[in-house]
Amino acid sequence: MAKQRQEMLFGIRAAMEAINSGKEIEKVLIRKGLTGPLYNELFDLIREKDVQYQFVPAEKINALDQRNNQGVVALIAPIAYQEIEDVLPQIIVEGKNPLILVLDQITDVRNFGAIARSAECAGVQAIVIPFKNSAKVTPDAIKTSAGALYNIPVCRVQNLKTLVRNLKKEGLRIVAATEKGDNLYTEADFTLATAIIMGSEDVGIDEALLRLADEQVKIPILGAIESLNVSVAASLMIYEAVRQRNL
Repeated sequence: MAKQRQEMLFGIRAAMEAINSGKEIEKVLIRKGLTGPLYNELFDLIREKDVQYQFVPAEKINALDQRNNQGVVALIAPIAYQEIEDVLPQIIVEGKNPLILVLDQITDVRNFGAIARSAECAGVQAIVIPFKNSAKVTPDAIKTSAGALYNIPVCRVQNLKTLVRNLKKEGLRIVAATEKGDNLYTEADFTLATAIIMGSEDVGIDEALLRLADEQVKIPILGAIESLNVSVAASLMIYEAVRQRNL
């Protein structure tokens, strides 16, 4: 698969036009110390539309573009993120047994892409990520996913705990993968409508989120290394669900 380039828009007015037109903005980079009426107008719009932004040194902006960038670069998302509130009813309408993947604090784009590739191959109907502290759909993530991120809905939410509570209200069983689990992952019942939570390799799943799970399961580790790569662990969890659902 050919390497893809991040689409970028340079300049304050270009960023404002993109936001107002409804383009999916990944993030707006703003030069530290930027001031002026036009900048204030942009920043008010960013806050009104709840667009992610980051203040960065001038060197970072200039490294992306040496022209008159006005100290602002808008990074355009390669895909349109979806709303889980729209995706889940459609899954049910289509008569499918929901299988959702929730990713907590997974920030490496290559792990994210590899997870998405396995999820799409296994028929997972949606991936949910938080707005903050999460890898996004970038060209590198798409490349690692072998294009799978074009074919599986990716939903972003402000709060994963609120999401999990809502999924439980919709009848989904929440299964969290953690070394703290009492049961093996093969003992969970994935034939039910399920959301699987995977956490980062270094800190795992947030404790408050973990407590909301209906079941905590572990993948047995028999060697000296304490944990699997999260993309491998996610694949094991997902394909256990596939195995059970196709018995």
